[in-house]
Amino acid sequence: MEELFNLDQPLIETEFVLFDVETTGLSPAYGHRVCEVACLRVRGGEQVGRFEALVDPGRRISPGAYHVNQITAEMLAGAPRFATVAREVVALMEGGVLVAHNAPFDLGFLAMELELARVPPPEGPVVDTLTLCRRVYRFASNSLPAVARTLAVDTGPGHRAMGDAWTTWGVLEAILCELGQRWQVRTLRELLNFQGGSIPYPAPQALVLPPALAEALACAGEVRMRYVDANGNETDRVVHPLRVQEQHGTLYLTAHCHRAGALRTFRLDRVIELVVAEAGG
Repeated sequence: MEELFNLDQPLIETEFVLFDVETTGLSPAYGHRVCEVACLRVRGGEQVGRFEALVDPGRRISPGAYHVNQITAEMLAGAPRFATVAREVVALMEGGVLVAHNAPFDLGFLAMELELARVPPPEGPVVDTLTLCRRVYRFASNSLPAVARTLAVDTGPGHRAMGDAWTTWGVLEAILCELGQRWQVRTLRELLNFQGGSIPYPAPQALVLPPALAEALACAGEVRMRYVDANGNETDRVVHPLRVQEQHGTLYLTAHCHRAGALRTFRLDRVIELVVAEAGG
């Protein structure tokens, strides 16, 4: 990290990239996807770059997620897939210190989308304003809206990606001011030390996969499988595997299903046959 970043640079000279994602649900482990992304690049209290876009998640937004972000299917009609904007997002992030409120949540979805798009994630430190709030203050609630109200921070539209990124910027500025006055935190190194280190990307798990599936993932190929759904119905499907995750001891495959014409998540313990699909088959 020190080769890429001067950790002793003053915070006033550091470029921060506030970012936020809105999603179709709470966990990428269940195939949920990003439906909106926003990045706001700042230095010395000034905006130096920004990016925001609705993105087609390839699946429906859960009722719980809609209750929070109010993003509808109609709003997403014609929106690009995340893979289309992935390189533009990473280009804006490169060389900056990533900042989010509850960063592990946003990092998990960012890492998943970049993995599916086959775009390397940006390198560098990550700051979590939620972690900093818990270390600096003793608020009754550390949710972003509650923190913003307590710190008298101007807010953008709530629970939309750019609005939350903008609000996080204001919260970060207030925290950095407090850290400088009370703890003489003036450099990036001192900020990361105060936080307890950079927030890491979720570590990929080493999974033992069926050979046909492992080959398809490695070569961006397809597999033909016989699958039994939760109702006991057996179907034949050709899918383009994208990723596998373990959740509570069960392996889940996220893949583009040709039959459905969309992304689907399959439990691998319900697959009764799996072979490499022939080209054109």
